[in-house]
Amino acid sequence: MGGLKNLFKQTFIYGLATVLPRMLSFLLVPLYTTKGVLSSVAEYGEVSVIFSYFVLFNVVLAYGMETAFFRFFNKDLDKSIVTSTVSISLILSSFGFFAIAFLFKGYIAEFIEIKERYVSYVFWILLLDALVIIPFAWLRANEQPTRYAIIKIFNVIVNIGLNIFFLLALKNLAAKGVIFKSLYIPNFGVSYILIANVIASGITLLIMLPFYARLKYKFDLTLWKSMMKYAVPVLIAGVAFSINETFDRILLNHLLPADIAKTQIGLYSACYKLALFMTLFATAYRLGIEPFFFSHAKAKNPQKNYALILEFFVIFGSIILLGAIVFVDLLKVIIVRGQGYWEAMWIVPLVLIANFCLGIYHNLSVWYKITDRTRFGAYISIFGALVTLILNFWLIPIIGYRGSAIATLAAYASMMFLSFYFGRKYYPIPYNLKKIGVYMGSSIILSLLSFYEFRGNYVIGVSMLIVFLGVVYYSEQKVIKQLLIRKHED
Repeated sequence: MGGLKNLFKQTFIYGLATVLPRMLSFLLVPLYTTKGVLSSVAEYGEVSVIFSYFVLFNVVLAYGMETAFFRFFNKDLDKSIVTSTVSISLILSSFGFFAIAFLFKGYIAEFIEIKERYVSYVFWILLLDALVIIPFAWLRANEQPTRYAIIKIFNVIVNIGLNIFFLLALKNLAAKGVIFKSLYIPNFGVSYILIANVIASGITLLIMLPFYARLKYKFDLTLWKSMMKYAVPVLIAGVAFSINETFDRILLNHLLPADIAKTQIGLYSACYKLALFMTLFATAYRLGIEPFFFSHAKAKNPQKNYALILEFFVIFGSIILLGAIVFVDLLKVIIVRGQGYWEAMWIVPLVLIANFCLGIYHNLSVWYKITDRTRFGAYISIFGALVTLILNFWLIPIIGYRGSAIATLAAYASMMFLSFYFGRKYYPIPYNLKKIGVYMGSSIILSLLSFYEFRGNYVIGVSMLIVFLGVVYYSEQKVIKQLLIRKHED
């Protein structure tokens, strides 16, 4: 139980590092969707497409080395050599990508249908972000979640502050002073957003430079080959996962008529943000459990703790799902300011459930990471990507962004079930399937009823939530007391 308490403590701090920045970044959604800040819904759609490419190329530039670093850092090896080898690898590959990308940026911009100016900013952001992958991973591996959280939060505060300055304040300041007038360019909103990202990423790299000053800069070729063998399937899985996560925006851009595509993407992306509570929770949980999985792999009967971890995830995830659905119409007024975006609210329950399934998948994925069968992660993610692509190509021309939401749910649910199926064969974990099924199934049913049948009826919705919370407390009160009261056992 002591190990689990430490896990929850770290997950809470990693949650601050993830949730607080993104809660702050919620300010950007109301900012971008406020009338007059960006020129149109279509321009917000263009921003969404650009950030979709970010997700894909961030995975490519990391090429599985972050996960490989955790795996080899926790083996009986010289940790400084592991850190140095993976850092040198990422430094060389990042600058190599940057040089080639800038050389062909005109062709790339034409191919992905994004302005060349935007592409240049994107390359700078990708380079700067790639160079802090291992420094941040090193903090996590050495259990320094507080420092990790402070730097992450500072990065987003800078980013948000610059967004507010460029998009809201600069125009008024330019009318009053010569200095600011030279900085202000009309109809420059997307560029300002990207410039803010470049500056924030640059400052973060400056903060992390002491990590590079302490490196031994010794490269172990044999170790690197072993790490790459481990990392390549993770890379393939990551690319497939990025297709599942964001490629729907890119497909919407290509499969819908040009005169409505960007607008449809803007609607879809804005309402997708309402699923962010589940995404934040799942991400924070994953950041906490990934080092825990590896560090406790050699402990006595680790499977028991792995099973408990999934149970807690399902309990918290079920509460977040139902709570977010019950109060979704209050949240939309706060987060998605423009009423013109609200026509896409239909997708919210589907993407919330989809991200719930994705979080369960990440918990289930312990089996192939611990047993060094990362190729299965690639197989499962590729299958999910195929589901995403097939359903998007089929449904987008028929029902637009609704098809993308359905495809997302189908992809993540299929990945969850596949991981569970193969995990039972290669690394059996005694999951309490009855309890997990009851919590997850009842929260999904109640959420769908609340949204599609009783939406806006807070008497029924809140009653559902209270009853569900009561059942959870009654069923789990023994474990809750162990975690919260018996502190002297640590």
